[in-house]
Amino acid sequence: MKVTALIMAGGRGERFWPKSRKHMPKQFLSLTGDGKTMIQLTVERILPLVAMEDIYISTNQDYKPLVRQQLPDIPEQNIICEPVSRNTAPCIGLGAVHIAKKEQDAIMLVLPSDHLVKYNSMFISTLQDACAVAEQGENLVTLGITPDYPETGYGYIKFNPAVKDPAEKRAYAVDGFVEKPSLQVAKEYLASEQYLWNSGMFIWKVSSILDNFQKFMPDVYNGLRNIQSAIGSEEEQTVLQQEFENFISESIDYGVMEKAEQIYVIPGTFGWDDVGSWLAMERINKTNEFGNVLKGNIVTVHTNNTIIEGSDKLIATVGLENIIIVDTADALLVCEKEHAGEIKKVIENLRICDRTEYL
Repeated sequence: MKVTALIMAGGRGERFWPKSRKHMPKQFLSLTGDGKTMIQLTVERILPLVAMEDIYISTNQDYKPLVRQQLPDIPEQNIICEPVSRNTAPCIGLGAVHIAKKEQDAIMLVLPSDHLVKYNSMFISTLQDACAVAEQGENLVTLGITPDYPETGYGYIKFNPAVKDPAEKRAYAVDGFVEKPSLQVAKEYLASEQYLWNSGMFIWKVSSILDNFQKFMPDVYNGLRNIQSAIGSEEEQTVLQQEFENFISESIDYGVMEKAEQIYVIPGTFGWDDVGSWLAMERINKTNEFGNVLKGNIVTVHTNNTIIEGSDKLIATVGLENIIIVDTADALLVCEKEHAGEIKKVIENLRICDRTEYL
């Protein structure tokens, strides 16, 4: 069965402010030192499994020029622009009907555009196993990440180690999805060995996910079918705008996965990182002998375990520890590491003060 992919690239990446901005969000930035952007790495990573003409990018009209510039080999008709933001369920549904219009049925990978994977061959092997499970009946498959510490910033997937998938491909039945836990609960999850981090990656047949939309989100399903009928016609944009604006804003987890049957998870150990905040720079880049991650024109004295991101302007630091410094042309961020999760509050304050030029 043909394998296709939908890469979701409409997010703002606000926890990477001031580098990630409304006009240039995180997925279009290079954060790994190899000159490749996050979305370029995402596409490159799946090419052993998915042909370029079968990769679809879900984004919005503002980011379409960036997609075309960074991914010139993606067919223009495969760039799907959402007229408004409606969370992951409508986004995935829209991608599914576009693929269904071209392919009678196919396997559909759903991947974020701004995650990193360290071991690509292991990732492809895991995806191949997931495809084999997804081909069976109406199985919906997600990839869970085997936790190695009690993380409180991710949702978790509880699985049943006693119930394996019919294809016998390392997949286990899902018992439930749980929200981001407290530290104590996260420690209990880690000790139980029955919980995985929720990576937000999914594998299913197009027909399977659309059937589940029909069961659990029937209003969205009906709108999606109207959009599908209009694809390629003169009315396409009008119908898309009209239907999509009426969709409920719902995540695929809430809208489908928590209600559906035949949900399986495959544990992944392929060096995954969601690059969720500036703290990730220590995980994805080498630190120097003082534990610092430095990028730009930088001089440090008695500075330890600090992340500094600059450009041409000289940044000199003396006596700092556990600090994040990010310097751009029009904004400077200085933040203690322990407060990295609160950078989004800066965005909120800028909106309240109507200082939109910094968003």
